[in-house]
Amino acid sequence: MSKKIVVVNAGPRKGWNTDTLLTEAAKGAESAGAEIIRFDLFRLEKYTGCISCFGCKREKFKGHCICRDGLTPVLDAIREADGLIIGSPNYLSGLTASFRALYERLIFQNLTYNLEKPCCNEHPIPVLLIVTSNAPDTMYTGLMENYRKTFTSFVGPTEVFICGNTLQLKDYTKTDWPWTLFDPEAKKQRCETVFPGECRAAFEQGAALLDR
Repeated sequence: MSKKIVVVNAGPRKGWNTDTLLTEAAKGAESAGAEIIRFDLFRLEKYTGCISCFGCKREKFKGHCICRDGLTPVLDAIREADGLIIGSPNYLSGLTASFRALYERLIFQNLTYNLEKPCCNEHPIPVLLIVTSNAPDTMYTGLMENYRKTFTSFVGPTEVFICGNTLQLKDYTKTDWPWTLFDPEAKKQRCETVFPGECRAAFEQGAALLDR
């Protein structure tokens, strides 16, 4: 029986940086024999972040978020999966609101508030967390290390892949005012020369996910 890997896109733009890297990572996992189950958070039915109902703190619901909405199938699939690949673009020095909604509910359902056993997750799985940004990679090292530690503690051993200085638009001249913060030609050149290598790296990390 093939292993199942859940792929979650927490970015809104189809065919762009986050989507592309997730697709490559998924192809890598498939090349290693995994079955892919994919969710695009911006295309799900309505959902929210954690509502602090504390239903998951009751013994019979331990490890299960009891809030039923568009995220329920995602949480259920992750709970049964053998690996997780999740990606988000950087928005205002953080990750998307969609990512945060899933993150809150994925982590909190496994948090026990118990000193002896802080996590009730009985099925840890490897995680690949992909982050894209128009800013340099180095700006997010601390932020992503915090996410890596939390995912590792409550979901499973986590690796972070940061892709910075990405191309945001095909043509920067078509904006209503000059985006003078960026060098469009340098962005385009990087997309053509560096980004393909990052896609290959994402493929390789996806292929190696279940070996961790």
